[in-house]
Amino acid sequence: MKENKIFVQIASYRDKELLPTLKDSIEKAKHPENLVFSICWQHAEEDEWDNLSEYKDDERFKIIDVPYLEAQGPCWARNALQQQYDDEEYTLQLDSHHRFSQDWDESLIEMYKGLKESGVEKPLLTGYIPSYNPETDPDGRVSVPWRMNFDRFAPEGVVHFLPASIDNHKEITSPEPARFYSGHFTFGSGSFVKEVPHDPNYYFHGEEISLAVRAFTWGYDLFHPHKVIIWHEYTRTGKVKQWDDVKDWHVKNTESFRRNRVLFGMDDEPQDIDFGPYGFGPVRTLEDYEKYSGLSFKKRSVQQYTLDKNTPPNPILEGQEYEDSFVRAFKHCIDVGYDLVPEDDYDFWVVAFHGANDETLFRKDADENEIKRLKNDPDGYCKIWREFRTSEHPKYWVVWPHSKSKDWCKRITGNL
Repeated sequence: MKENKIFVQIASYRDKELLPTLKDSIEKAKHPENLVFSICWQHAEEDEWDNLSEYKDDERFKIIDVPYLEAQGPCWARNALQQQYDDEEYTLQLDSHHRFSQDWDESLIEMYKGLKESGVEKPLLTGYIPSYNPETDPDGRVSVPWRMNFDRFAPEGVVHFLPASIDNHKEITSPEPARFYSGHFTFGSGSFVKEVPHDPNYYFHGEEISLAVRAFTWGYDLFHPHKVIIWHEYTRTGKVKQWDDVKDWHVKNTESFRRNRVLFGMDDEPQDIDFGPYGFGPVRTLEDYEKYSGLSFKKRSVQQYTLDKNTPPNPILEGQEYEDSFVRAFKHCIDVGYDLVPEDDYDFWVVAFHGANDETLFRKDADENEIKRLKNDPDGYCKIWREFRTSEHPKYWVVWPHSKSKDWCKRITGNL
């Protein structure tokens, strides 16, 4: 083990923030000589600003040069990075758009060692970290540490999360126990790279929940930092992503969704995939994680304790009391293009979710005020969010607009 060395993993895709990220991480580090950068540099020749020439002879840098059209997605890139791990004592996984506090490396190591000294055998610091805006930085940096809360099970089976402030961060003296894992910030022992490598067969969604559970089953305990050490750019408005450049990205994405359902035994998917090194670990079970986190993957349900944003582990329950503690909270965003709703005098839209036998499971119509907001979204399509509890997974949704001048318009549907 290379003592005090930090294996810094950065997957970058045509990102103007990559160079500022590298420079800031080195300038703010207490011991920049201990940093070892593994960079999957996915770039285009026309992006003249995307140039790593000043680091190509720096022995701290291991650069994988990938023409952008040969890139295969974020998880593939992160797996490629990990092939360059060389027994560094620590590892830090980032995106390519970050800013750093002074002596950030020392702060992370101290936080990690504090957890070890408290009796945590395999601590893993991870989470959605506070945001910064590269257009105004350092103005606009969020000064409160964040946690990750459960948001919803998506129709495809993956779990989504939402960030929230750790409001009592000034009172607590150590990192907060966590349920979930973030792909843009993870710090821990370098052995994590070998024990829980990224699955290159995933595309994007599903990465974080699969790694959370795989880490847990390998004996890692997850924590959110209770101090702000690093900032992350979230919006990346107007910046090209890998799926913008590749027309058939959705094929791999669909395969990735199924892979995730097979891993978690969801929807009676045939167990026809050998996950090899990308499966669950030998220390704890999937059921152990479900009891710790309050999630049930087969039922796509969650305990109220988790919905109430309480810190894990969840209360210990047994038998029927445990089974009855789960609720099925369905939350979904219906996306409707502006071209499908061209009229300017809608008075309401039927918004409903139906089951397998066409019965209505939930209906909440959009009124004129909501429609006005929906049709002024800067992304160019209507995002209709609905959330409800149900014992049955919806089969399809319906949006049926009503116009004052044209009466009922075209009925719009989509499968779930």
